[in-house]
Amino acid sequence: VPPTVLERILGAAHAAPSVGHSQPWRFIVVRDRTTRDHAALLADREWHRQAAHFDDTSARHMLDLQLHGIRDAPLGVVVCCDRRTEASAVLGRATFVDADLWSCAAAIENLWLAARVEGIGVGWVTLFRPEELAALIGLPDGVETLGWLCLGWPDERPPEPGLQRAGWSTRQPLSEVVRYDRWDPDDEHAPTAPISHLRAPAPDDVVGARDEGDVLLTPPGSLGVLDRAVDRLLAVGLGPDSPVTAVIAAASHPVTRHRVSTYDDTVTHEVLAATVAGDSLGAVAARRVGAHLDCVDAGVDGAAVPGAVACRPAGPRGDLAESDALSSSDVERLLSAGRQHGNRLADHIVVLGEVGIGNTTVAAALVAARLALQADDAVGLGAGGDAGTLARKRGVVEAALARATNAHGDLEDPKVALAALGGPEIAYLSGVTLGAAEAGALVVLDGLVTSAAALIAVGLEPAVAAYLVAGQESREQVHSVVNRHLGLEPLLSLRLRSGEGVGGLLASQLLRSAAGLRAETGRVAEPS
Repeated sequence: VPPTVLERILGAAHAAPSVGHSQPWRFIVVRDRTTRDHAALLADREWHRQAAHFDDTSARHMLDLQLHGIRDAPLGVVVCCDRRTEASAVLGRATFVDADLWSCAAAIENLWLAARVEGIGVGWVTLFRPEELAALIGLPDGVETLGWLCLGWPDERPPEPGLQRAGWSTRQPLSEVVRYDRWDPDDEHAPTAPISHLRAPAPDDVVGARDEGDVLLTPPGSLGVLDRAVDRLLAVGLGPDSPVTAVIAAASHPVTRHRVSTYDDTVTHEVLAATVAGDSLGAVAARRVGAHLDCVDAGVDGAAVPGAVACRPAGPRGDLAESDALSSSDVERLLSAGRQHGNRLADHIVVLGEVGIGNTTVAAALVAARLALQADDAVGLGAGGDAGTLARKRGVVEAALARATNAHGDLEDPKVALAALGGPEIAYLSGVTLGAAEAGALVVLDGLVTSAAALIAVGLEPAVAAYLVAGQESREQVHSVVNRHLGLEPLLSLRLRSGEGVGGLLASQLLRSAAGLRAETGRVAEPS
């Protein structure tokens, strides 16, 4: 969008009528990709939160819709209302104190109409919690946001609103919205819920990937959730023949002394050894889908496992309830080693997997801290758990959250949370996620533990979210909450408990097959 065109559009917005000629609008033109990537993550997250409030059919329909173009559009404009002037000091606001917000809405309509005259499309995105968007762009107290406008040259001229074309809603007849003289008390058309129900590669790549699907000899969105995942795959330059590498990180956990698992600690060592030997479920799954396997010993008790990359913590390790899980220096070292590992996986589909008795307890504590959840809402059974195990896990997580909050405050810093409540394999996989995203790879998540690693990575670098695909949704009750927070819809929901990257590997094969379908399906003929 050339600067001269943008200036004309903003000039039209600034010429809007305002109550008391107060001109309370402020326009923040967002060009920074980091800010845009963070905003897209916030919108994706809210999209999934809102879908969770609908019945299954409506939720699936909503998730099929294209509800924002923050990553696609070349320009974002956040419209703000400066409300710091007392209402009584503005002519006309003493009686209608929200008239300043109405004035800003009038400015948005002026902007919209002026943009359409220039041939530019505008999307008004309100899939935000206002306080989160305000914090992102640094609004002072007393200044409110009315949402994010996406501006860019559209590649189509739709004849009607997108939600109407998608069958989500219809335009009400004029007769239903016009009244004469006063409201009829016998009116049958009482107000109901609004007719509105509730995702960084470069915009050209994001739009180009979606356009590829639009010209196939099949209806757009034929592959449902897979279409969105394929869009992400193509946007980073990968395809159906891209190699898959599974990074399986293993670690033992002192928290097991609280009997949070029915399995003995030695199982972690046994499973890692079997994975290196090619005999574990994860190793067999990797072989079946043609994936390369990178095994990492991120802190397994006992002798070193030949064939596994060794990256063990050097400092003390705690049990969460009584002491921090890791030292801050070990967190930095594990993140750095993982990041270097991920950097080497450019042009790959990277599947994350883990091995570690007790690590669902660790992941639940970390997720609860990051998402401000209670222990009861974050803790699930884990593999092979029973009622007694569940009660002990909840007690440990509750104690761990109280101790960590006492020691470190609000745990807003992802690295502080990782040291207080994380595990070494989670730290390593967080680094792999960061490095793989930097290298332009696509990262397929598996169960709760790998999603917790992604949660840390996105907390450190919000743009990482655009490189993630949720391979599955496991039986851990909080996993769906984490996926929604990451703005992701899982490809599989098979109630898996296996860990070891199995769900992610199965999803990677499904993803490549879907990309192959798109690559080989015929295209619509070009008009002559």
